[in-house]
Amino acid sequence: MIDQKHPVEPSFLSTVTELDLARSKLVGFVEQTVRRADADGAVVAMSGGIDSTLTAMLAAEALGSDRVLGLGLPCTDIDDSHAADTHAIAAALGIEFRAVSLQPLVHMFEDVVAPAVDTRCSDRALDNVVARLRAVATYYAANALSYLVVGTANRSERLLGYFTKYGDGAADLYPLGDLYKTEVRALAGTVGVPRRIIEKAPTAGQEAGQTDAADLGADYDVLDPFLRRVVDHGEDVVDAAAASRMDRDLAAAVTARFVDSRHKRDTPPTPQTGGWLVDRRTPPRDRADDLREYGTDAG
Repeated sequence: MIDQKHPVEPSFLSTVTELDLARSKLVGFVEQTVRRADADGAVVAMSGGIDSTLTAMLAAEALGSDRVLGLGLPCTDIDDSHAADTHAIAAALGIEFRAVSLQPLVHMFEDVVAPAVDTRCSDRALDNVVARLRAVATYYAANALSYLVVGTANRSERLLGYFTKYGDGAADLYPLGDLYKTEVRALAGTVGVPRRIIEKAPTAGQEAGQTDAADLGADYDVLDPFLRRVVDHGEDVVDAAAASRMDRDLAAAVTARFVDSRHKRDTPPTPQTGGWLVDRRTPPRDRADDLREYGTDAG
């Protein structure tokens, strides 16, 4: 039981021993998942950021560099600014790397599909199109090579819904899916990810100056302890905000993000009808059910 008056301090993987064990488990997870799928290797979409760099390194360690394909899928000038890093990382790992500009496809979508569906053609909708076109390209490569798509999302992003459904959220496995961004940084520092990559401000790369912190309202070193308390430890939102020294308005907004993005983490629902379902076990209760009051979107 959790003592709400004296909540436990959230802990993250940080010691050398813990991080070495995590690395070993993640490498084993990738190797085992690919082997069980009877796949020949893995595809990783590489952006030049810490998550995709660490994911590519783990995949190469698990499978061998000759069984990993890195894909650079730039679409903006911002993406181009990271191109040198993606090429350098792939070369250092010894993995095959291919870069394909998606700009022609996006322009075609804007000219052909968008006007026929919605003449407003909002920036957010187009950002999601870019992410989904990247997923199409990544899965095309995976299908052609009999590879699996290795996703790069971490736990912080997944809990906050900070990814595009069926875009960068589309993958066959997530090696970093149980690691908070705080832990991703710590692990990256122990496996040899270049310092310049680790120190980059996290960004979705949608426009100049855009950062995760600006979109989410705080840096991950503020968000992660709060999420750890509320989601993992089941603490009350107000108590967790106080313990994390987080403003209550921000705490409510972050919690609403968690609740509203539940549909991104869940398998698409089915009617659950028919006699053959009667004896099925009831799935575990989702923490989002307890926090619904903070949500604004029933989706």
